[in-house]
Amino acid sequence: MPYDNVVTSLEQFHSWFAARAGATDYRVKEVPLHSLAGWHSDPDTGNLVHRTGRFYSIEGLRATVRDGGGERSWAQPVIVQPEIGILGILVRTFDGVPHCLMQAKMEPGNVNSLQLSPTVQATHSNYTRVHRGSAVPYLEYFTDPRRGRPLADSLQSEQGSWFLGKRNRNVIVETTEDVPLRDGFCWLTVRQLGELLRLDNLVNMDARCVLAALPSPAADDATVAEDSFAGALARSAAAPGDATALLSRFTALKSRRSLVRRRIPLNQVAGWRRTTDRIAHEEGRYFCVIGVDVEAADREVPRWSQPLLAPASRGVIALLTRRTDGVLRLLLRARTEAGTFDTVEFGPTVQCAPRNYPSDPPGRPPFLDEVLRAPSDRVRFDAVHSEEGGRFHHAQNRYLVVEAADDFPEDVPDGYLWATVGETLELLRHAHYLNVEARCLLACLRSLGSR
Repeated sequence: MPYDNVVTSLEQFHSWFAARAGATDYRVKEVPLHSLAGWHSDPDTGNLVHRTGRFYSIEGLRATVRDGGGERSWAQPVIVQPEIGILGILVRTFDGVPHCLMQAKMEPGNVNSLQLSPTVQATHSNYTRVHRGSAVPYLEYFTDPRRGRPLADSLQSEQGSWFLGKRNRNVIVETTEDVPLRDGFCWLTVRQLGELLRLDNLVNMDARCVLAALPSPAADDATVAEDSFAGALARSAAAPGDATALLSRFTALKSRRSLVRRRIPLNQVAGWRRTTDRIAHEEGRYFCVIGVDVEAADREVPRWSQPLLAPASRGVIALLTRRTDGVLRLLLRARTEAGTFDTVEFGPTVQCAPRNYPSDPPGRPPFLDEVLRAPSDRVRFDAVHSEEGGRFHHAQNRYLVVEAADDFPEDVPDGYLWATVGETLELLRHAHYLNVEARCLLACLRSLGSR
C-alpha cells in the first residue's frame, strides 16, 4: 500500500487506484440468456429467475399513469428485487478533517470494471451470504448502532424505469474508533471526492447517492460574500431548509396522479422480442436484457453469471439553476415511472435518452435543448457517470448543471417547480421525495462547492 491511513494527495490516490485496477484480471463475457449458470426461464411465464429464488428476477410489468384528463399505458421488462440493501459510507476525522472510507469495487456492468464505491455496497442476499461467499467488510459499522454516530440514514429508491419499487438504505456513520484499513479501501476527504466527481466514470452511482446526503458545512464569510455561482450554492446549502411549501405542492401533484401497475409474465410483454441471446424492444429503443459470465477474484464470489439491463444509448440528466437574491434555486420535475415506489418523486429538470425521442420540438422532452445548447459559460458541471454496474451493462449518462439564461421564464410548465438547494437537501433527509437521478446530480452540484 502506498499509505497506511489517509490519502494525502489526489496524485497518490490515482496511483493507488491504477494499481488496484491492474492487480486483478476482471473478465465479463456476454453469453446467451439460456446459458446463464444458476438462472433459468420459468416454463410458464418466461421470467428469468435464480435457482435459489433470491437475488432478483426479470419479469414483465404493465403500467398506466393517469394525470388529470390524460392517460398513458405501456408494458416492459423490469427488475424485481424486493429486498433492501445497504449503501453506507464510514466517516472518521483525521487532524480535524473528516474523511470518507471508500472502496475500489468491480461491477460487471461498469464500462471500466473498477470504480469508487461506498464503504459498504451490498444487497440483503449478499450481506446475509446467500451466495456462500466471504463476509462484507465493515458491515458491522452499519448494523451495530454502538459502533458510531449516524449522520444520515434513510430508505431511498433506485431507477423507477428499470426496477419495481427497489429501495436501499442510504446511511453515513461517523466513528471515533481506530478503523483497520483493508486491502482495496482508502480514506478521502470530502473536497477530494468533490474533485473526483468531476471525472468521468470514476465515482459510482451508489457512492454519489450517499455522498449527496453528507451534512453541509457552514459557509465561511469569504464564500458567502462572493457574488458568484459558488457563493450562491454555499449560501443556499448552508441555510436551513424549510420545505413546507414545496411539500404542499408535491402532495397536490401526487394526489391528482395515479399509477396502476401489474406484474405480468415476461413472455407476454407486447412490443418486446426474445431471441436465444437477449430480450429487446422491437424498435431497438430503451434497453435490452442480456446475460454475462463474470470472473473477479477480489469479489465475495470469484465467478458467477447473471442477467443485466443494457440501455440502447447514453442518456442526459440535467439540472437548470438560477440565482435569486443570491440564493441558488433548482428546477425540479415531478416524475412517475413504471417502478416508482410511491407514484411521484422529484427528478432533475431533464432525464432522458435523447435517441428515444424525435428531433422535432413537439416530441422533445421539455428543456432538453436548453441544456444541450447552453454556452460553455453557463455550464457549471459536465461529466459522464455510470449507473449501477451490478444490474446495468454500460449504462452511462451525461450529468449537467446549467445556469439558466437571464431571460429564462420564472413561470414553468405544470409538474415543474423551483426549489432552493437548502429545501432540496431537507427533502433528502426523508424517503421517496428525490429520485436516484436527482440525488446523483445533487452530489455533482455540491461538488462545485468543495473547491
